[in-house]
Amino acid sequence: MLEVSTPEITAWVGRYMWPMFRIAGFMLAAPFFGANFVPTRIRLLLAFVITIVVTPVLPEVPRMDPLSMEHMLLIMNQVLIGVCLGFVLQLLTQLFVIAGQVIGMKMGLGFALMNDPANGISVAVVSQFYLMMVTLLFISTNGHLVVLEVLIESFYTIPVNVKGLTAEDLRLIPLWGSWMFAGAVLIALPAVVALTVVNLAFGVMSRAAPQMNMFALGFPFTLVFGLFVMWATQINMLALYQTFVSDTLHFMRLIIKA
Repeated sequence: MLEVSTPEITAWVGRYMWPMFRIAGFMLAAPFFGANFVPTRIRLLLAFVITIVVTPVLPEVPRMDPLSMEHMLLIMNQVLIGVCLGFVLQLLTQLFVIAGQVIGMKMGLGFALMNDPANGISVAVVSQFYLMMVTLLFISTNGHLVVLEVLIESFYTIPVNVKGLTAEDLRLIPLWGSWMFAGAVLIALPAVVALTVVNLAFGVMSRAAPQMNMFALGFPFTLVFGLFVMWATQINMLALYQTFVSDTLHFMRLIIKA
């Protein structure tokens, strides 16, 4: 008769449970896996399936009492690592959202809002366009597979039995927000400069011909010209996207020291 002891059951469950907490934390914070339109059960099922697939090739995990305080701290540590990696990926998508909001405000579409199903909030319609574009680019270039590869690498560079992220790593994550705003300015700068020149031209026209209705003439022209500038700048969008994704993956590997 096959007999299985309690320590053996605890070790077997822990080998799958602790990696699952890190993977589930990543699924919770990542923009594409943890979007609001993805049901919670689907996210948990996806985390469970990934855990079952990758656990046999992961390093050994420590054996400890599942009801001890050390075990609880280890679970919190794994969730924190996954959430931090997902949050860094979240900054990549918010970069394009901020750029769209800046362009939309400049071209007069700041009041045109759409519901964002990924975050459950209302964003400018231009931001929604950029968000859908970066989502399609991310999936079409297998970005979701690359970030999962980085997540699996973290189990080798930061094994389950170590303390986890250092204070310096946690300090770098909020500082990385400056990269997000700088990237948003880089995307929105051509449209902002072009539309600023148009607004200056309309200001000169209003001084030269005060009888002209600048509001009735300027809004449609600014709107159409803004759409033209967005279309003209799409030629460089792929190169910018590749640069931003490379920076994001490099920073994720810097956190886990891969």
